[in-house]
Amino acid sequence: MKQFTYTITDPSGIHARPAGLLVKAAKALDSTITIAREDGKSAPATKLMAIMGLVIKQGMTVTISAEGGDEDASIAAMEQFFKENL
Repeated sequence: MKQFTYTITDPSGIHARPAGLLVKAAKALDSTITIAREDGKSAPATKLMAIMGLVIKQGMTVTISAEGGDEDASIAAMEQFFKENL
């Protein structure tokens, strides 16, 4: 399993538009992508409503993990996505 942490900089946090883009990006990867809050709550990055249910706001730090498939490429793609969109 590969992972990285990221602090959300978007003033609106992870709201509907970026969550939808995240789901689309995660579904295109070979690995299973999971997003987790600092308090341990987590959700698969391919489930829009689960991501929205995490209520991730600006300033929160999340951990993104990739498991299975091509983990190196998947985690690099997710890290790039977060830097560009969140």
